[in-house]
Amino acid sequence: MALIVVALVVLLLAAGGGVWYLFREPPIPEPEPAAEELAAALQAGKPADFPLTMETSASPDEQYAQVFEQLVAAVGEDAGTVTVKSVTPLKEGDDGTATATATFAWTWPVAAKTAWEYETVAQLTYPGATDGEAGTWEAAWETGLLVPGLEPGERLAVERTEPARGEIVTTSGETLVGLTPVHHVGIDKTRPGWDTAAAKLGNVFDFDRATTDDIAARVESAGAKAFVEVITIRENDPEYDFDAAMAIDGVVGIPDELPLARERDFAEPLLGSVGEATAEIVEDSKGKIKPGDTVGLSGLQAAYDEQLRGVPGLAVTIEPTEGGEGREAFTIEKKDGEPVSVTLDLETQQRAEAALADIDKLASAIVAIKPSTGEVLAVASGPGSEGYNTATLGQYPPGSTFKIATSLAMLRSGTTPDTTLPCTATIDVEGREFQNVPGYPQSAMGDAVPFRTVFANSCNTAFISQHSAISQQQLHDAAASLGLGVDAEAFGAAATFGDVPAEAAGTEHAASMIGQGQVLATPLAMATVAASVSAGHTVSPWLVEPSGEEAAETPSGDLTADEAATLRDLMGGVVREGSATALQDVPGIVGAKTGTAQFGDGNKAHVWMLAIADDLAAVVFIEEGELGSTTAGPVMHKFLTGN
Repeated sequence: MALIVVALVVLLLAAGGGVWYLFREPPIPEPEPAAEELAAALQAGKPADFPLTMETSASPDEQYAQVFEQLVAAVGEDAGTVTVKSVTPLKEGDDGTATATATFAWTWPVAAKTAWEYETVAQLTYPGATDGEAGTWEAAWETGLLVPGLEPGERLAVERTEPARGEIVTTSGETLVGLTPVHHVGIDKTRPGWDTAAAKLGNVFDFDRATTDDIAARVESAGAKAFVEVITIRENDPEYDFDAAMAIDGVVGIPDELPLARERDFAEPLLGSVGEATAEIVEDSKGKIKPGDTVGLSGLQAAYDEQLRGVPGLAVTIEPTEGGEGREAFTIEKKDGEPVSVTLDLETQQRAEAALADIDKLASAIVAIKPSTGEVLAVASGPGSEGYNTATLGQYPPGSTFKIATSLAMLRSGTTPDTTLPCTATIDVEGREFQNVPGYPQSAMGDAVPFRTVFANSCNTAFISQHSAISQQQLHDAAASLGLGVDAEAFGAAATFGDVPAEAAGTEHAASMIGQGQVLATPLAMATVAASVSAGHTVSPWLVEPSGEEAAETPSGDLTADEAATLRDLMGGVVREGSATALQDVPGIVGAKTGTAQFGDGNKAHVWMLAIADDLAAVVFIEEGELGSTTAGPVMHKFLTGN
C-alpha cells in the first residue's frame, strides 16, 4: 500500500511539472533582428512597415516623405542607407516586458566623394507575450528618429551651388576654352507674334526650309507658356545678326555664359563640347551627375569632365514649421573645377586649321610635334572630317611614309645609303604585280640604284625587292622603334598609334614593305615617326600636362642617334632631289617623306606627307588625292610657311 502511495505522488509531481512547462511564458526575443527590420523600413522610406507606438495621428510614411523630399531628389531614391550601429542589452520588466535602445547610422551620398553621415536612436519596447504567444518588438515613433533634433512639422531643405567649370589652357597659360558670354535665342509663347516668329527667325539666320519647319513644329507643340530655344550664339558673333533677331516679335535672347573655345571651330574634335547631361550620362554616373547638370559631352571636355566640372556645394538645413531661419544640418563648400593644361601652341594650331580650311569634303588632318620635348603643338582635323578626330583616331594605310620604318629595318640588316638596289618598272610577288606610282622618274630607275636615290624618289619595286631579306617581325620592330604601333600612355587623350602586324607572308608582307597590306597608322602616329627621326631617339608624344604626382612618360624605344641621323639624311634627299622639292624654300627644312596608299579598286589613294623643320615634326593626311607630293605637299607647304 505504501508503494502505491509513493508511486501516485511521483506521478502527480511529474504531471504538475508538465503543466508548469506547458503554461510557462515564451522567452523574450532578442531585439537585434527587430532593429534590423526597423532599419530596412527606414531605408525603404516606409517606417510604418515596422510596429510603431504613436503619440500622434500623423502618418509616419507621409512625415518621412515630407522630411526627405528635397534630399531624395538631390541624391536619388535609392541612395540613402540606414544600418544598425548598436543595440543595448535588453532590460526585462517584472511583468514579462522588456526595453532596448537601437542606434542607427544614416548615410546620404550627397557628392561624388562625400557623404552626410549621422546617427539617430530608437527606443524599442517589448509588450510581453499574449495568450502564450511571443510578442513583437515595437519602436516609439518620433521625427527625431529620421534626423537628430528634428521636431514634428520640420523638414529638410537642400540648396545646391554650382561650381565654375575649369578652363582648358595651354601649358604657357593661354586660355583655349573658358566661360564665354552667349545668348540663348528662342521663341517665347507668352509674347505676341510667337506664331509667326519661326519663319522670320529662319530668314534672319538663313536657316534652310527643313530647319525652319522643324522649329515651327516644336514651337507649335510646346506648352502655352513655353520658351523654345532655337540656337545659342556667342555675344557679338559676326555670323549672326542678333539685333535683327531681337526685333522679331515673340523672339527673346537669354544671356548666359558657357565654356567655349576661343573660336567656334578651334580644335573642336579634340577639345570637345559641353552641354546638358544626357539620361545615359546621368545613369552611368551613379549619382554624381544630376539631370540638368552641365558636363563634357566629347573630346577632352568629356575625358577630363570630373576634373573640369568640380564639386557642387550643398547646404542641408532644417526648416522650421512656421517660417524663421533654418538650422544648418550639413554643408559642403563648392569646389570649382581645375583647369586642364595642354601642349597645343595657339599659333601652330591656327596655321594647321587654316591649311585644312578648304578641304571640306574629305577627311584630313595635320599633327605637329616638338621633337625635343614630345609636346604636341597642333592636332587639327579638317572640316571634311565632320567633327571626327581624324588626327588622333583615323587609321589608314600610311603608304610610302612607312618606308622610313622599312628603311630602318634595312639599315639594321646592313643596307647603307650607298647600297645599290634594283628599281624596276614592276615586280612580281607570288603572282601579284607591284609597280611604282604614275610619273615615277625614269632617271631614278635601273638595276643598281643607290638606296638614297631609291628613298628620295620612293621606288616601290626597290623596297619590295627586299621582302625576302627583311622579315615582318623586323618591320614591326623598326616601326616600334619610331613610335608607330606603340601606345603612348602619357599622351593624355583618346588616341591610336597604328598597327604593324608582327606576322605576314607572301604578298601581304610585300605590301607591308611599302606601308600597305595590313599596316595602319594615324596622323598622330606618323608625326611621332617624324619626331623620333628628328630627336634622335624614340619620342613618346604627350598632349595633356600630368596632374598631381603623375610624371611625363620617359621614352623607352631603342632608336639610336646614328640610325636617326641616317634617316634624317635620307629624308633630306627627298627635299633636295625627290618628291618634296616644293619644300626647299621652307625655313629650317631638314627632310620630308611623301606617301600614297591605293585603296578601293586601286584608282583612289590616301595621300600623306611628313616633314621635319627645325624643332618641328609634322604630318599632313588627306583621305583621297592624286599623290602625296601633289595633294598633301601644297597643304604641308602652306602649314609650314603660313602662306
